[in-house]
Amino acid sequence: MTSIVGQYECKADAKGRITLPTSLKNKLMPFMGNDFVIKRSIDQDCLELYPQVKFDEMMAQVMSHPNKGKDFRIWLRKFTAGLKDDVTIDKDSGRMQIPKVLFDHVGLGKAVVLNAAHTVIEIWDKAKYEGMLDSMSDERYDEISEEIFNGGGQPLP
Repeated sequence: MTSIVGQYECKADAKGRITLPTSLKNKLMPFMGNDFVIKRSIDQDCLELYPQVKFDEMMAQVMSHPNKGKDFRIWLRKFTAGLKDDVTIDKDSGRMQIPKVLFDHVGLGKAVVLNAAHTVIEIWDKAKYEGMLDSMSDERYDEISEEIFNGGGQPLP
């Protein structure tokens, strides 16, 4: 999968269905007809949508961890809590159903932001997304940008 990036806004209906914007649906066309995985984010109050093939790659990395002790098993349960692995996106309409338990868990409202970040699409309540963006100071953002771009002698974009 090529890197998919961009921020897209859409609406959720009362049944937890969203329709992907056409430009995002078109980027996902190579995966249409296959299942997607939707799960809770590890560290944010949002959901994550992966093409099944990308989620399988991530799970292979998880399962290659050498320590399979009690803490790992608890972590794995938390990592996969609420996971739904047979999510489909309608090829024609671009509509998908978000499971109610996940929809309620992150408190999605009617206004939804889809933040495509490489191989995952984050699904956010719009107000929470905007709050998350505001949570990092401009100074810290600049510091991290310097580390990323100037750490390798690259000029800032």
